[in-house]
Amino acid sequence: MTRDQAGELASLSFQIGRQVGLLIDRGGRPYMVIIGEPGGIFIPDLSRARRSKGRLRGLRLVHTHLREGPLSQEDLMDMLFLRLDSMAALTVDNAGRAKNFYLAHLLPPNPKKKPYALSGPIPAGEVDVDFAAQTQALEDELGRIGQTLDAAESPGGERDRALLVSVDTEPRSAQERSLEELAELSRTAGLDVAGAMVQRVPKINPKFILGKGKLAELETMALQGNAGVILFDRVLGPAQMRNLADVTERKTLDRTQLILDIFAQHAVTKAGKLQVELAQLQYTLPRLVGRNRALSRLAGGIGGRGPGETKLELDRRKVRDRITRIRRELKKLRNRRKATRLRRSGAGVPVAAFVGYTNAGKSTLLNTLTQSGVTAENKLFATLDPTTRRLRFPKERELILTDTVGFIRNLPKELKEAFRATFEELEVADLLIHVADAGHQELETQVEAVQDVLLEMDLHEIPRVLVLNKWDTLDDEGRTLVKNMYPMGVPVCALSRETLRPLVRELVKRVF
Repeated sequence: MTRDQAGELASLSFQIGRQVGLLIDRGGRPYMVIIGEPGGIFIPDLSRARRSKGRLRGLRLVHTHLREGPLSQEDLMDMLFLRLDSMAALTVDNAGRAKNFYLAHLLPPNPKKKPYALSGPIPAGEVDVDFAAQTQALEDELGRIGQTLDAAESPGGERDRALLVSVDTEPRSAQERSLEELAELSRTAGLDVAGAMVQRVPKINPKFILGKGKLAELETMALQGNAGVILFDRVLGPAQMRNLADVTERKTLDRTQLILDIFAQHAVTKAGKLQVELAQLQYTLPRLVGRNRALSRLAGGIGGRGPGETKLELDRRKVRDRITRIRRELKKLRNRRKATRLRRSGAGVPVAAFVGYTNAGKSTLLNTLTQSGVTAENKLFATLDPTTRRLRFPKERELILTDTVGFIRNLPKELKEAFRATFEELEVADLLIHVADAGHQELETQVEAVQDVLLEMDLHEIPRVLVLNKWDTLDDEGRTLVKNMYPMGVPVCALSRETLRPLVRELVKRVF
């Protein structure tokens, strides 16, 4: 901006008694003129302006201050949340002349963790800044960091990057453990983890979850970590989702959306897809109110894929109609499965069902016991639909084994209802085989989580066998500790048939 341009902008602002802002693109051309109030300026929606995920928008703002003083906190927050190339304030003296120039621009990750650089006051006639070169250098550095991170974490191709956030009244150690599980869920969904923020609060902010200062810190971390997704380790209410969408242009997801997305990716059968779609629609329905900036960012990608992805922008009436139709179809499915269970019951063949925390090794154990090829991956929720196999014993005895969906802490209520048909398989079981990952650092918590779900579903009175899987991952000290905790547990390694003999003897003893 030349001295004459600065003088003209200051004079105009002085004459009308309002702040005047000028958004300028990287070619030096005016993109938008904004007329504010005497004490502030409101920047309209810039969603149509150029922007690149994890990069700057391509616009800088120069605006007037009718009083002498540096850039305000609101100015800096606007620069941060809107990803402006830079923010400048031109102060106006009592005669309507341009006086001083204050400038701020964002910084790449740095040891001091400063989100932006400030300069000024600079006399209005002595401003000598090459804005294009300054912005290009910042873009290059952000791009270099982003490419390095992507190369390190996504060798198979470009993936979305997520910043994990835990805000809770729980102790920090508990929050960190929960974030570890969220990170595993993120990787299962196809997200790379760019970083994490943990904040323990006496009370949750009902409007934004976080305070404005922490939100700014979060936005800085997301920008510097090249993260396009902010993932909260809790359920966000409809109002909270909309409020966050108003302050950040990044996709904001909660734990429920992430789990729904994983289920959408893993659903194979018609029944599984219907159950996922029902859960998605039930989650979406209360959020179809007012401005849907938050919902519009969910269409496609993490949190918006799967059978329900084309339903996210439907109005409430159409969603309700679709929910009704899916429930009718699922009721028919439950009736067919009930008839199948009755036939099995009439044949007099006992049934044992696998239960356990997700990724504990239930499907692998089923495969090894029955020499079958059920899908078994080292991922959370690799199994959604119940799978049934027969296990034959000497003396013409048989046992039906059923694999079921894994449990998890804080299972979304939408999924509990949607997967009722799956869980009904457990109701007729003569025995529950509770498979636990003995080598997991959260073993005790995971065992308790499964027990809580069984209690909630009135399945706690069915006899249970606790199987301590992945026994080979423990050293002697760990095995002693786990055995003391669960003396009735049966140690196994699901990949080794030889280790399953004690389990088979226990099954025969319990069932026959």
